[in-house]
Amino acid sequence: MKAKILIEGGTPKVPPDELSRVIQGAGIEISEYKADIGIVVGGDGRFSRYGRTESIPLLFVGVRSRDPTGSRAHLAQTTFDELPAALRMIRTGDYLVDEHIRLAVLKNAKPLGEVFTDVYVQRGAESTCIRYKVRITGEGVGIDEAAVGDGVVVSTRAGSTGYYSYPDRIKGKWMDPTAFTRIGRDEVGICHVAPTYTERSGLNQHPLRYSVPRGSIIKISLFREADARLYGTTDSRAGVKVVPEDEITIRNGSQSTKVIVLKKAGKEALA
Repeated sequence: MKAKILIEGGTPKVPPDELSRVIQGAGIEISEYKADIGIVVGGDGRFSRYGRTESIPLLFVGVRSRDPTGSRAHLAQTTFDELPAALRMIRTGDYLVDEHIRLAVLKNAKPLGEVFTDVYVQRGAESTCIRYKVRITGEGVGIDEAAVGDGVVVSTRAGSTGYYSYPDRIKGKWMDPTAFTRIGRDEVGICHVAPTYTERSGLNQHPLRYSVPRGSIIKISLFREADARLYGTTDSRAGVKVVPEDEITIRNGSQSTKVIVLKKAGKEALA
C-alpha cells in the first residue's frame, strides 16, 4: 500500500520526518504518485482544503492540543498519537470509504471550483455589514430572502461542525466550543452570520439557520455596494471579491471526496 502525505500550507502540526517515520513503521510506502490513500494531518481547515482537491481516499488525523484557539478537528478519524494503530487497521482492510458529494460554486455562471465542507459570502475588512439576497429553488423549495449582517454560510454535512454551527457555540451557558448541529446527508445547510435583519418573502419568518434538500440551486447576490468576499474555493486569505453585479450560484458538484472511516467508529460516523 502507498500513502501520500498531505500537510502543506501553514506550519505543520507534526514534523514531516516524524510523520514519515510513523507511516513507514506501519509498513506503508510513501509516494507522491499513484498513492492508494492520502494522510492529512492537521485541523478542519486543512481537512477542508485537501477534501476539495484530492480524489484518493483520505484519512484525517488530528493532533491533541490544549490550545483553546486550536482547531477542534471534528472530522478527524484518529489522532497522531493513535496513528500507528489506525494504519494497521487500514493495512488489514478494517475500514470503509465514505463518499461525500461536493458543492459546485460559480460566479456569474463561471465555475470557481468545488468544495467539500462549506463556502460563504462574508463582509471584508472595509465593511461593517453587507446587504444580500438568497434565492433557493428546487424540488419542493422556493425561498427568497433578504438579509443584513456579516454574511451567509452554505454548508455540506461534512462542514456542519464548522462555521455553520456557530449559533450552537454561543447559545450554551458556557459557550461550549465543541457544540455543533449535524445536518442530514441529503441536505445542504444555510446559516446567516450575525444578522441584524432578515426577511423571507411571503412568510412571517426570520430563520437564522435552516437546511434544504441537496440538489437545490442556491443563488446569492448583494443589493448594495460593499466590501464582500467569497471564501472556500481558494487558499487565498483575500477570498474572491463580490460586487452587486455578481451572482454566486451553489449547486451539486460533479466530484466527490472519499473519506476513510475506521470501523471502530462504527455506523455513527456514516449516519
